[in-house]
Amino acid sequence: MTNFTILNGLDNIPTELKNSVVAIGNFDGCHLGHQRIFSSSLDIVKAHDAPALVLTFEPHPRDVFAPEPFMFRLTNGEQKAQIIKALGFDGIIIMPFDRDLAALEASDFIKKYFIDALKVKAVCVGEDFHFGKNRQGTPEFLAHAGSKLGFEVHQLNLLVQGQETISSSRIRKCLSEGGLNVANRLLNYHWIVEGIVIEGDKRGRELGYPTANFALAENSNLAQGIYAVRVKLGQRLFDGVASFGKPMFRTKQPPFEVHIFDFDEDIYGQKIEVALIEHIRGQMIFDNLDELIVQMDKDSNKARKILQTIKPISELDEKRGIII
Repeated sequence: MTNFTILNGLDNIPTELKNSVVAIGNFDGCHLGHQRIFSSSLDIVKAHDAPALVLTFEPHPRDVFAPEPFMFRLTNGEQKAQIIKALGFDGIIIMPFDRDLAALEASDFIKKYFIDALKVKAVCVGEDFHFGKNRQGTPEFLAHAGSKLGFEVHQLNLLVQGQETISSSRIRKCLSEGGLNVANRLLNYHWIVEGIVIEGDKRGRELGYPTANFALAENSNLAQGIYAVRVKLGQRLFDGVASFGKPMFRTKQPPFEVHIFDFDEDIYGQKIEVALIEHIRGQMIFDNLDELIVQMDKDSNKARKILQTIKPISELDEKRGIII
């Protein structure tokens, strides 16, 4: 197959995507541990000559049961789809997750979706995956069902780096504490934030550093500070320096602000993707604007030097077209 298919739900699965090998999980971040599951799925696909699919859930199940969305998300559904496509899958199924789905018995979930809808040949999961009412659908439960219903179940152990398991929560913690280099290494690609460019207070332009501004999710817990970044606008790539947080100006909900080097275009309303390359420093408060400008000059010069030697962490960086 050459086309990549994005499906919202399992109601109308194309015939060519049935009898598939399916990797199933929340996969927030699609990090190195998840990539191990994906790689195993693709190996099994070769043995079965079957379509390769990923089944994931949106919104994150934890958000469904919270009073309001609170998860610091690493990847939204669209970003997950981009990564899955780059890895060589035939499609992704983004399953709408709600309380009704959570209340479905694990055995009913398997029959309705794995057997009736997908006619799966094999399923790949991590050892911590659970599904169905009261999370009764463990990997062991799934393996027992597979042996009775005629599909393979492949369970992969959690991946450990150093003394800790590679997990989405560990990566979130790194990002919130300024540990971008560690987060990027655990993701196996440079983490990307994105949004639609909005009007800001134009203070950057007055300081000689015009910025493209966009809002991060309200529950983003990214460390405030200055970042060296690679920017993607359409199919064009630029280097830049970004700032998140405005301690000097007491902005309640600060935008993510990107100064794109050697660039002067009106891009309001356009989508911007920003790969975070290095966390240069935390936010600082200055006695006056002149001191701020001096520091901004230093930050920009440092970012330019960092970006001169940027290299892809893996093929994912290259295939997503933002680090080349």
